[in-house]
Amino acid sequence: MPESLYALALLACPVGMGAMMWMMMRGSKTSTAEDNSQKQAELTALQAQIDQLQAQTRDEHRVPPRAADRA
Repeated sequence: MPESLYALALLACPVGMGAMMWMMMRGSKTSTAEDNSQKQAELTALQAQIDQLQAQTRDEHRVPPRAADRA
C-alpha cells in the first residue's frame, strides 16, 4: 500500500504540470473578432504614424535650393 502512494505522488507532479500546460495553451488560442478588429485598427494607426514620421524626416533632410540655382 505505501508503495502505491509513492508512485501516485511521483506521478502527480508531471501529470499536473501537463494539465496546466494544456489549459494554458488552450486558453491563449481563443480570441474574439472584437480583439482582432482592435488589433487591426491599432496596426493601421501605427502605420499612419510611421508614414507621417518618414515624410517628416524626408522633408527635414531635403536640401533647400541655393540662390544661384533659382536664378
